Amino acid sequence: MAQKRNYRDAGTGQYVTKKYADSHPKTTVSEPRPNNKPKKK
Repeated sequence: MAQKRNYRDAGTGQYVTKKYADSHPKTTVSEPRPNNKPKKK
C-alpha cells in the first residue's frame, strides 16, 4: 500500500489539496503523513 502524503504550498506553508499540488508542481512540497496512531497497551 502506498503511503499517504500531505501537500503544502512552498510559499505560505499552508496545506493544499492533491489536485492543487498536481496543477502547481513547482510551488508545492509533498511530505509523508506522520504515523500518529495510538499504541495499544
